Amino acid sequence: MRESIKYSVCERTNPAHPEEPVKAYATIQHQKTITLPEMADHIVEHGSPFSSGSIQGILVDLTDCIAEALQEGNNVHLGNLGVIKTSISSEGTLAGMDKDGNPKTAAEMFSAANIKGLNVNFTQSKRLKDKLSGATFDVTITRAAQAAALRAQKKGEQSADWSEDEEEDGD
Repeated sequence: MRESIKYSVCERTNPAHPEEPVKAYATIQHQKTITLPEMADHIVEHGSPFSSGSIQGILVDLTDCIAEALQEGNNVHLGNLGVIKTSISSEGTLAGMDKDGNPKTAAEMFSAANIKGLNVNFTQSKRLKDKLSGATFDVTITRAAQAAALRAQKKGEQSADWSEDEEEDGD
């Protein structure tokens, strides 16, 4: 049986509208990060005819090929997994004057120098979305509360104050 997804609850204000009431939101509490070798081993456990080493090699090659395709301005559709595409992060420009004092629109003032980088975006496929739709959720304490409780336990204390820790890391 699959484990449920653990989450904690944190309260946040809207930075764009600090006058609005505080709202509570769920924050996922990841259990661990699965490494490439662990994922390859997991694929083998599902009955793959390929070895863990072969799967790792294929995934490393896939990563390189995806990077090439994205750098060429392409989207990469990975079947039942989803689509990987890029977006541009750029600094906006204002209308102004060129070096000769001629008026220029904001678009005319823009150049490739205003581009700060590429972002990689992933859109899940319908199949992946459907598979994840059955997830279950269980509330847990925040990482900050867990750390405060552990510190208190090591000191032999019966209770812990984590209010300062929660403000610092927010999860």
